[in-house]
Amino acid sequence: MRHSWIISPAQAIALQTRLAGAVRIEPLRQEVYTLAGTDCAFLDDGRRIVAAAVLCEARTLRVIATAEAVRPCEFPYVPGLLSFREAPAVLEAVEKLPSRPDLLLCDGQGIAHPRGLGLASHVGLWLDLPTIGVAKSRLCGEHREPGRRRGCRTQLRLAGEIVGAVVRTRTNVKPLYVSVGHRVTLDEAVRWVLRSARGVRLPEPNRCAHRYVTQRARAGKFSLHAPRRSL
Repeated sequence: MRHSWIISPAQAIALQTRLAGAVRIEPLRQEVYTLAGTDCAFLDDGRRIVAAAVLCEARTLRVIATAEAVRPCEFPYVPGLLSFREAPAVLEAVEKLPSRPDLLLCDGQGIAHPRGLGLASHVGLWLDLPTIGVAKSRLCGEHREPGRRRGCRTQLRLAGEIVGAVVRTRTNVKPLYVSVGHRVTLDEAVRWVLRSARGVRLPEPNRCAHRYVTQRARAGKFSLHAPRRSL
């Protein structure tokens, strides 16, 4: 699943279509002892990107380690192709952790993507690691609004197929868009998102990663506002 990241948008679209067929939706094969979450921010008005990966103990959500990667943005902003812009930094940050996580939660889409290959799926294939897409907004598909209480969920469908779940992780707070990244089932993905979001909207590893990159960018007086809607 390794490939060059320096390609044209047309080549990226063709590659997404091909790689999507390799994504596996299957039960987790081993016990999950560690979780990791990732997030990104843009620096220097979008010319560079910082990614953070936070490794946590699955049972207690205690932070074990944090790693970062800062890289130039070598792929243009194109809706639906954000993994080509962000994944190199995310992968470098994850690979800097002292150990591979048993499960990785990415700030972005998994298969809930027009071509079935969002950031979480792309990263999962590259690392051959179970991954979950945890997105704050919808990229594609249709759904009913879930109930207002924590744990309520509805199906996210694209062209009649279930591609994710819209999950309320905190009562009366906007839901998250959860989808399979790679080597996990949707039910498992929803359970782990709820299990790791204790009293807050985001799963703890992702919340810590988001806080890290936000502080990192603000400390350097860099921009956080490059467009990231389509992951």
